[in-house]
Amino acid sequence: MDLSNLKPAEGSVKNQGKRVGRGQGSGKGGTATRGHKGAKSRSGYSKKVGFEGGQMPLQRRVPKFGFKNINRVEYQGVNLDTLQKLVDDKQIKDSVDFATLVDLRLATKNDLVKILGRGELKSKLKVTAHKFTASAKAAIEAAGGEAVTL
Repeated sequence: MDLSNLKPAEGSVKNQGKRVGRGQGSGKGGTATRGHKGAKSRSGYSKKVGFEGGQMPLQRRVPKFGFKNINRVEYQGVNLDTLQKLVDDKQIKDSVDFATLVDLRLATKNDLVKILGRGELKSKLKVTAHKFTASAKAAIEAAGGEAVTL
């Protein structure tokens, strides 16, 4: 191995491709492979996102309907059966608060949590959340627990 037979590793160097716009003799001079006239032949051309060559774009062809309330408050739902399973798996003991739910990945730190009434709760729990459904609150209190609204 010496300087005369050094070469780059296989696959590390890609060929540079065609050099366009470097004179007639190269075969890629003149229009530099851009064709004649039109927006694409000119410098500074960039087409708008969704542009379909002048045809009515898809997002304008499809009808719009419905209503999005910008003031809607989204809650992350956690059901009673989920809480009961956590008690059975010994992941929670006697109280569940927002920090616990975030640690157990049932919610993220920016979520609002609502306790929902699916399933049944057998253990006595002190549950702290942003909202409760009526059935969930009744079930928690029936099991001897406490529902605390944040």
